[in-house]
Amino acid sequence: MLEAISSVLSLSARECVTFTGEGELPSCYAVTELAAASVGAAALAVRQLIAAQGGRPAEVVVDRRLASLWFSWSLHPVGWKLPPLWDPVAGDYPTADGWIRLHTNAPHHRAAALAVLKTPVERDAVARAVAGWRGAELEAAVVAQGGCAAMMRSSAEWAEHEQGRAVAAEPLIALATRAGSFNAGWAPTPSRPLAGLKVLDLTRVLAGPVATRFLAGYGADVLRIDPPGWNEPGVIPEVTLGKRCARLDLRLAPDRAVFEQLLAEADVLVHGYRSDALEGLGYGEQVRRQLNPGLVDVALDAYGWSGPLSGRRGFDSLVQMSTGIAQRGMHWRDAGKPVPLPVQALDHATGYLAAAAVVRGLLNRLAEGSATQARLSLARTALLLTDLSPLEASDAQPPAAASDADLAPALEQTAWGAAQRYQPPVAIDGAPMAWTRPASELGFSPPSW
Repeated sequence: MLEAISSVLSLSARECVTFTGEGELPSCYAVTELAAASVGAAALAVRQLIAAQGGRPAEVVVDRRLASLWFSWSLHPVGWKLPPLWDPVAGDYPTADGWIRLHTNAPHHRAAALAVLKTPVERDAVARAVAGWRGAELEAAVVAQGGCAAMMRSSAEWAEHEQGRAVAAEPLIALATRAGSFNAGWAPTPSRPLAGLKVLDLTRVLAGPVATRFLAGYGADVLRIDPPGWNEPGVIPEVTLGKRCARLDLRLAPDRAVFEQLLAEADVLVHGYRSDALEGLGYGEQVRRQLNPGLVDVALDAYGWSGPLSGRRGFDSLVQMSTGIAQRGMHWRDAGKPVPLPVQALDHATGYLAAAAVVRGLLNRLAEGSATQARLSLARTALLLTDLSPLEASDAQPPAAASDADLAPALEQTAWGAAQRYQPPVAIDGAPMAWTRPASELGFSPPSW
């Protein structure tokens, strides 16, 4: 799988990456292989960047077991508890003809689903209402209301769906380059190859934040921007490691002026809005290039960049339902309900692939003086997993349970209290992954470099 990823990024994986660790996450898909390969691809890109900056070629060692653990939750609170990951209404429900998943973690998404179902915030009431709908009709109604839902499809149904065909025709990472002019300030060293790199982070929940967390681990200055009022309490302690987090309202002229100055000074922009969302705010691709001709511009979405569902809101769990992953898991387990992957692997893998795309853009900048644009999607990462997984379930043993030995010894003084993280899942000789800022709340920092 690493070879398939690295070839897309024009990286050579031969004799550069060593895999250690044993066990496979329990799934009919090669989830641990996806975890190790995507982490390895991001680190391999950093290794090549170090060499391009004059450093010596270094070995990359990926711990498959730690990579699998990082694909879950890396943070372990000391004396406090993480907030719940899921809203009480979120989850899978039987419909009149199958199953559907409602994603209601955001209050406005929950309100949209409840408006369609005409129920209070009570799971039993939601279940009774959902049971009277056909899956496709309820999915369409919730999405039309501004919510997030996905009926369970088989992989064959997804392959025949117009969106499935569109995603299959897209590359895993769509890369494009053009001439650019660049800001000064990036000051890499062999041990901190992204030191001084300004990364503007307009991402939410998991995939994009995983990408920028990885970049921060090698020295990037990551500034995350969220709108007023936005929160995702279940994941913020996990994904704000190494970053500063600020708020701006891009509907207000003063905040737009601040954002445009930040964008003009950035080296990298990572954004996870729907394909037309930045256009709607007046910051489409052409405007971004005018503000910053040398920008490494990396975009993520859920359902791909072409096809009828390309603008649809989506999350890992929904894409698993749409693309047949949950349905195949159900049959593999001989279960009576959808069986997703054991971790939100599409989010995490897409995040590491996005980080690799950022570093590929930096390599292009050094070698050719070109600016890079990259596009990725959860649905296309799902196709990588399903295409390269064995047809039969693996009988390999699962990884051993996590222990204190897996945790980094130093305490991280987060905004919520002390915590420990797992040790990094990958090591590059001479360039350790390390973060200088603990996890913080959204809006904790000013919107400035």
